[in-house]
Amino acid sequence: MSYTIDQLNSMSQADFTQVLGDIFEHTPAIAHQAWQHRPFRDCAALHECMATIVQSMNHDQQLALIQAHPDLGSRASMAEASVQEQAGAGLQNLTPQEYDRFQRLNQAYRERFNFPFIVAVKHHTKESILQTFETRLTHTLEQEYQQAIAEINHIALARLTTLIAHA
Repeated sequence: MSYTIDQLNSMSQADFTQVLGDIFEHTPAIAHQAWQHRPFRDCAALHECMATIVQSMNHDQQLALIQAHPDLGSRASMAEASVQEQAGAGLQNLTPQEYDRFQRLNQAYRERFNFPFIVAVKHHTKESILQTFETRLTHTLEQEYQQAIAEINHIALARLTTLIAHA
């Protein structure tokens, strides 16, 4: 279902949080806070508000947001949006060899950075994701922490763009 920005602006805080609660993976508190900043003129303004909330979170809150994301190519339980996004990049149909490679890279990444590898898969293929994985494994912890937050914001924008009807 899609909503207009006017419909979102007129919702109660509970409804707004319910509708937008998974824009940031399993972190409805961001939508809950964003409601207080209504009305939003458009999708971009709503996204900017939500991204600002993420930036204002303390390190532990941001790390919890990062940790809420599933490993790519895994068979773990995840938000429906993540399932659709990963399927769109071909990650639900991995060969056994590809699955093993993703699992090895996920493990190496978690061991190096202590959080999951996050990439906005919407404009990726499984091959480009694997290449990005390899490249980012060479980064520093601070680079990857900042990259994870940036990727989460890209994912959120894609989810909002899908959810909000353009009048």
